[in-house]
Amino acid sequence: MTKHKLFISYYHKDEEYRDKFEELFGDLFINKSVKLGDIDDDLSTEYIKRLIREEYISDASVVVVLVGKNTYCRKHVDWEISAGLLNNAGLIGLALPSHSSYNKKNYSEVNVPERLVDNLKSGYASLYDWTENRATMVGLIDKAFQKKSKMKKNKVNSREQMKNDRCS
Repeated sequence: MTKHKLFISYYHKDEEYRDKFEELFGDLFINKSVKLGDIDDDLSTEYIKRLIREEYISDASVVVVLVGKNTYCRKHVDWEISAGLLNNAGLIGLALPSHSSYNKKNYSEVNVPERLVDNLKSGYASLYDWTENRATMVGLIDKAFQKKSKMKKNKVNSREQMKNDRCS
């Protein structure tokens, strides 16, 4: 089994799921994620974007977006997805139990990060429900990794990056 380098993008209010993800699957991948407190919020926006892109995401093979009820409105999540796409990472979303699309056949575009939606529509990314099953997670990550090469032309990253958070 290949040990992929993952960047986990999440809204800090969903940190318990990021921690749970690492607890359940941490031995299966190399973690490239930013942790709370890693980056000083007082730094300039452009510097933070560059730091995330160059120091954390540059060699990630897959970006996993933990999609909670307010993830869609967070600028840092948008920047992280954009940086992952710029660096040719695979992209998947995991709908958390707090999300309205969790355990439903179809997802609502209204509260999913827009850049993720663009790539769901194009076929480059996929959205799944949160799972704690190791075999399932390995399969989802492998699928995203393989898809990034096969679906490269479908990657969509033309949307302007968010400048501000849209909710709290």
